[in-house]
Amino acid sequence: MPATDLRRRGVPEATVARLPAYLRVLGAMAARGVRSTSSDELATAVGVHSAKVRKDLSQLGTYGVRGVGYDVAHLSMEIARELGMTRDWSLVIVGMGNLGRALAGHGGFASRGFRVAALCDNDPAVIGQRVGETTIVSLSALSDVIDAESAIGIITTPPHAAQQVAEALVAAGIRSILNFAGGALTLPEDVDVRPVDVASELQILAFHNQRRIQPDLARAAP
Repeated sequence: MPATDLRRRGVPEATVARLPAYLRVLGAMAARGVRSTSSDELATAVGVHSAKVRKDLSQLGTYGVRGVGYDVAHLSMEIARELGMTRDWSLVIVGMGNLGRALAGHGGFASRGFRVAALCDNDPAVIGQRVGETTIVSLSALSDVIDAESAIGIITTPPHAAQQVAEALVAAGIRSILNFAGGALTLPEDVDVRPVDVASELQILAFHNQRRIQPDLARAAP
């Protein structure tokens, strides 16, 4: 995936993680008819310092013009190209429980270059059912229905099944995986895995919320 290419070029992972936020903000600006923007405006919208914005964009070889800033359309195109958004990507969702079905029905993927290409489950009672326009197939049939080179796997199974599912995705040729199942996956080094741990994110929010409710805790912290 493009993120791998960016890392190979020495672009920091933190910079790669911020690029989608810049692209989202630029898209909103373009929709309002804004033609140029500054690092200060991008920084405010994304929630980082302007110096970090300038450094991030310089990693891509993109520099603003003093007194003019960044051309919104051109910068959007540059970031989209770096992220691989100038082509369509196929999504393979494995695990047709509530989360898997919700993701399969998510309407926001298509506008960002992602198409749900395959839905998989190993439950015979589920295989053959349809979610929207897509029929659920067994994981063993995956190679017959997708082009692995342009596919991204999404694991929404229970945690105990995640490793086996990930290995099956890799065996099918998929090298990019979004893991909602939790737990660490042991996979080849050329496979990119992004874990999504909703419980951990909620715990972080709870931490900050507790500090607001009980400010004495924040003052007492070492």
